Amino acid sequence: MTTTHAPARPIGKAAVGALGALAVATGALESVVTPTLPLLQRELDMSPAEGALLSIVLLVTGALITPIAGTLGDRYGGKRVVVRLMAVVCAGGLVSALAPNLPVLLLGQVLQGAMVGALPLSFILVRAHLPAGESKVAIGVVSGLFVGGAMAGTLAAGPVAEGLSRHWMFALPTFAVTGATVLVHRLMPHDPPRRPVGAGIDWPGLVLLSGTLVTLMLVLGLGADLVAQPFVLVGLVVLLAAFGTGWVAVERRAASPMVDLRMLARPAVGKSCVLTFLICVGTSAATYLVPQLFAVPSDTYGFGASATAIGFFLLPGALAASVAGPISGIGVRRLGSRAVVTAGVLLMAVGLLGLAAAHTEIWHLILGKALVALANGLCVTAMVTRTATSVDLGDTGIATGLVLVTRVIGFAVGVQVTGAILTAGTPSGSKIPAESAFVAGFVLAAAVTALSLLVVRTMSKGVKE
Repeated sequence: MTTTHAPARPIGKAAVGALGALAVATGALESVVTPTLPLLQRELDMSPAEGALLSIVLLVTGALITPIAGTLGDRYGGKRVVVRLMAVVCAGGLVSALAPNLPVLLLGQVLQGAMVGALPLSFILVRAHLPAGESKVAIGVVSGLFVGGAMAGTLAAGPVAEGLSRHWMFALPTFAVTGATVLVHRLMPHDPPRRPVGAGIDWPGLVLLSGTLVTLMLVLGLGADLVAQPFVLVGLVVLLAAFGTGWVAVERRAASPMVDLRMLARPAVGKSCVLTFLICVGTSAATYLVPQLFAVPSDTYGFGASATAIGFFLLPGALAASVAGPISGIGVRRLGSRAVVTAGVLLMAVGLLGLAAAHTEIWHLILGKALVALANGLCVTAMVTRTATSVDLGDTGIATGLVLVTRVIGFAVGVQVTGAILTAGTPSGSKIPAESAFVAGFVLAAAVTALSLLVVRTMSKGVKE
């Protein structure tokens, strides 16, 4: 028996604004752990290994939930799924806010990881209710607001945690997510499902993907410490290969895979994923290294900046990231995705090389970080927009979910690699990395970013995709 759904009703600015508010709130909640990790380690008596686990658990669960959320949104309608998903996120935020110890905080972060699935669901809603041209701009606006929210969370987390407590650091953005979810529920009309609802969830694929991502994070996070234990390191690498191979095999045979790898065979999707990975590896270097440089003692080559000062110095980057999404959406509509991505890649490479060559003044770091943030917003938004508008409407969630999972993995890989470079560049008996380690990190990131031009040149212009 089939069900006939009425065409989706067009939406106004208020509904798009509700999605934008949700993007800001979830972006803020996603970003509060990273700048306050030392504080959390002190208050909860965490070891460095436990701190590393806390810093990646949201990324891993987010990467897992994103393709699931996108697929369920295509099957059951974006609004229906996003409201239920945000209920899980709000529960996770409250658990994190009330957590008395690390295990409870980890549980809260696992639940909060569901927030990453909000973006592909937002794209489903935008495409269902807006004409093609307007949907490109709206996707850019929502993506830009998510990035802006993440930067706002990074800026505010430290002062809130120090001025109030770590509990309020989680509670305040959770309240904002709750309010934005209510607005989406009230203002956004229901959208019809785009895929059959009879197929079940691909649990074997989900389990194998979970194993793959968790093992990948362990290899990246513990690889340097396991050099002295080669058998353990080799065992983890073999386990990673087994999980990855098994996952690919299962997904290729599944009748209704949660991550449809056949999508990667489509040029628009496959190239977008490769580009997103390379660009996010480059972006993560500036995201991780610039605050570290600000905090290096002023009697060496750094500036000895406090957490509050660092937040202030990162404000231009936050503003650049927040405007990049709308600019990218308009640029893709008028010039095509290839032109926007090319400009973004070149801008990012210039910013990273500039940071490597000149970092002796505070304004050097402020300008370089702002350029990288702007370039990242331009590129990732263009990739998501290109992907979302180049597949069938019913495949929007799956396709954009693949790109967003790639974004998370690229960022995690980049942070772990640059962290390893700083660790290797720290002289014995010192806690301060050599200046050359920062230079090496920026140069490597610029080289990875520049490699993406080889993929960009094979893209179609994408104006009408």
